[in-house]
Amino acid sequence: MKRLNLVFSTFLLASVAAAEDPPNIVLLFADDLGYGAISAYGGASIPTPHIDSIGEQGVRFVSGYMTAPVCNPSRNGLITGRYQQRWGKELNSQTVPPIGAARGTLGIHHRTIADALKTAGYTNAAIGKWQLGMRRLLHPLDRGFDYFYGMPSGMNYVDPSWPGAHALEMKPVTRGNPDRVVAMFKGREEDELKEYQTTQLAREGIEFIDRNRDEPFFLYLAFYAVHAPMQVMDEHYERFPDFDDPYRRVYAGMVSALDDAVGMVLAKLEEHGLADNTLVIFTSDNGAMSTQDTERIHNSPLIGHKRNLYEGGIRVPFLMRFPGRIPEGTVYQHPVSSLDLFATSASLAGVPNVESYRLDGVDLIPYLSGETEGAPHEYLFWRSGPNAAVRHGSWKLLMAGDRVRLYDVDRNPGESEDLSAAHPELVERMKEAFARWSDELEDGRVSPPARRVTTRYNGDSIEWHI
Repeated sequence: MKRLNLVFSTFLLASVAAAEDPPNIVLLFADDLGYGAISAYGGASIPTPHIDSIGEQGVRFVSGYMTAPVCNPSRNGLITGRYQQRWGKELNSQTVPPIGAARGTLGIHHRTIADALKTAGYTNAAIGKWQLGMRRLLHPLDRGFDYFYGMPSGMNYVDPSWPGAHALEMKPVTRGNPDRVVAMFKGREEDELKEYQTTQLAREGIEFIDRNRDEPFFLYLAFYAVHAPMQVMDEHYERFPDFDDPYRRVYAGMVSALDDAVGMVLAKLEEHGLADNTLVIFTSDNGAMSTQDTERIHNSPLIGHKRNLYEGGIRVPFLMRFPGRIPEGTVYQHPVSSLDLFATSASLAGVPNVESYRLDGVDLIPYLSGETEGAPHEYLFWRSGPNAAVRHGSWKLLMAGDRVRLYDVDRNPGESEDLSAAHPELVERMKEAFARWSDELEDGRVSPPARRVTTRYNGDSIEWHI
């Protein structure tokens, strides 16, 4: 009881301090970075000390999830704190559009985390991959952000003519759709790629911190790494001389460059004495892409990849640091979601009338500090075209066509043992919960036949809409 009182007293003192001095918030968002690709989650072949340090100095979530197995819908959920299926955005930007918005965008009637933080006096920056629209009213500068530097969607990391550039493939430059121009932008004007893209984005991030260090800020730094194309510079390529496969070596270099970029941001916070009053979050938009994972290790020990609802598609690296509020070295077992990042940030920032945002996530800090016991969520849900999944405690229900599979993913993260026959009542209860959730949503969307992929695991052949 004495220890509980001490913890709770510490929490109250920290709460008072936070109210007097709102914390900065830094959200570091990777792209296609799998659960097992960094050393904090067992990826032994590619050291990631800077990324790992966030969890070592704070919390590593064992079951941290995105709301979709592909990038565009998962970003809709992240930036709004709401299930994107509520407006029909469950498939990727190249397929069906969300209801009430252009393809590959976020409708103007949805409020973002930056909109909310601005009401609490924050200065906000979106740096990196945006992918939620670049036209008027859709642009980051129209969505609560004060500064934007980045790309409408994706682009190359290097100019192949640069000395020391290793480019195994190049992304074609397209300019037809303004929401998907392959170029770098500063505000609303095009800018040039001056150095390795991941490094350039990090440099923009630390310069934003330099300019805004005296007032509360929100930095959303959405790296394109480690999404294809496979490109890296000598500095990081040469760190892996023992990798004989050039493809694997370039991938390792890309991960290492991402880790260095994270290190640049963390070092800048230390330089200005901001680390103790900054919430730092690191996660990824979905799991590793199968074409990049030739050895099937980037999502290990999970199965599946980006584009499907197996754990490897939706469970991602998920780390958080906030000194004084999150105990160092915490390993958190209960499932959490990217939906929780809006709610957590809004609570810490003191956003007024936060209930008006109708968030689906929860503030994680009370659960991590020990003030609140139990799990943050009774259920988490996914719907992706005709397929769906539910997480409830240690259980995961996978529904694909006439297939219903039940896995204990805490005990069996590889989803190899279907327990549905042994627990029929649990299956029905989870299906009923999913049905109640689905009743709140727009009808599911169906993608054109060209945007489908088939997986074959554990004897199940499943077609996924992407």
